[in-house]
Amino acid sequence: MAPKKTGLPREVVRWLQSLDLSFYPKNVPRDFSNGYLVAEILSRYYTQDFLVQSYDRGASLSAKQWNWSQIERSLQKQNLHLMKKLIDGSIHCKPGAAELLVQEVYTLLTTRSIRDVRGPASDFTDRQYQELLPTLARSTASRAIKNNLRITEIMAEPDISTNQRRAEVILHRHLGHKAEDRVLNPGKSPGGGGANIPLCYYNANTSTNGDKQTQISCI
Repeated sequence: MAPKKTGLPREVVRWLQSLDLSFYPKNVPRDFSNGYLVAEILSRYYTQDFLVQSYDRGASLSAKQWNWSQIERSLQKQNLHLMKKLIDGSIHCKPGAAELLVQEVYTLLTTRSIRDVRGPASDFTDRQYQELLPTLARSTASRAIKNNLRITEIMAEPDISTNQRRAEVILHRHLGHKAEDRVLNPGKSPGGGGANIPLCYYNANTSTNGDKQTQISCI
């Protein structure tokens, strides 16, 4: 039975149910992130090009990158492609990315249009969620960076300068939203002012029992 809320249009939900997949995606961002389900869907249409047994069902970044690279290569053989931005957003579980990716796969394979395409703005941030919160409960600048710069993004590209630029983009967008709030809700927004750009980097440590621990640090 389909979950009550998937963030997908009804026709896409019915299509997924008709494919008799190995498991139904109850959490779209999580279940489509590693690409395995996408490969399984594609195998229903291109049996010889997408051998499901050659895909990794793991959730590690390396498993995701391996699966998606295989998918992209196999799609190229059919002269097909998926938007790289949607793939990257899905890998890193960015808000709304997987939902839009599934809809693109649906359109690509069925050649049907979707009457009501569901998904947030293409920046794949938590802005919609933040807008539902009271002004004083919304993220600080540092929290906004941590919410919108995933650990897997930093693992995939650990260069400090690259991630500093990403943090700048998130911070400037955050400050822009706060400026809009002050205009729309004068007297309700907390004091603004300038803000320094936090320097965020990725830490990978191994604990005494051998488990790998990761975290984003912002200074």
